[in-house]
Amino acid sequence: MSALKKLIESKGFQTFIIAVIVLNGIVLGVQTSKTLSPATMQLMDMIDIACLVIFCVEILIKFAIYRLSFFKQGWNVFDLLIVVIALVPSSGGLSILRAFRILRVLRLVTAVDSFRRVVSGMLLAIPGVGSVAGLLLLVFYISGVLSTMLFGDDFPQWFGTLGKSMYSLFQIMTLESWSMGIVRPVMEVQPYAWLFFIPFITVTTFTVLNLFIGIVVDAMATVKESEAEELHQEHDDIESMIANLHEEVRQLRKELAQQK
Repeated sequence: MSALKKLIESKGFQTFIIAVIVLNGIVLGVQTSKTLSPATMQLMDMIDIACLVIFCVEILIKFAIYRLSFFKQGWNVFDLLIVVIALVPSSGGLSILRAFRILRVLRLVTAVDSFRRVVSGMLLAIPGVGSVAGLLLLVFYISGVLSTMLFGDDFPQWFGTLGKSMYSLFQIMTLESWSMGIVRPVMEVQPYAWLFFIPFITVTTFTVLNLFIGIVVDAMATVKESEAEELHQEHDDIESMIANLHEEVRQLRKELAQQK
């Protein structure tokens, strides 16, 4: 078991798994082509099955080594779910699940440390992002009610209902054709409409959305600091272990000298 553990945790094995994931992703992309010959399609299917077998063997080896501890690692559970989805029969009423085979490429998230760090940072940022999203929703609701009351009669296609208003405001927030497409036509009828739209864009696009970015960046920095602290702790533990070994060696030498 120790040999298997060293193998599966080695850098070479991880590189091999990353190569298989990339190969599998390329094969799944090639299989979407309608111009492939039957022989080529059969070859792609064989490669796809071989990649799936490798993933299954990897999961089984990890489970054999770690046993129930396997489920304590969230990334292991993530890998297991992806492989299980790939094993679901893709015939009959479940044929639509065949398209979800591409989810195997997501295993790159668990295989590449930098990807895993980004995802960990995003997960850590969820509480803060949720608060900002609630604030943004409140701003949208208030602005939607105001825009419906102010512009709904003249521009029912954009602001006729609360739903249409909020959708139009979302388009404006993304700066997609906001000026020539919506705001300028509104200003031709209501010249002072800019007094509503400019503050809305300033608050949502340049303030609230930057809060999202700031929270995510801060969370990623926290994850990186946490990893650095863990490495530092491991280094300290190793140094302490070496110091203890040196002390034991000194004690043994003293005992041997006394015996002589």
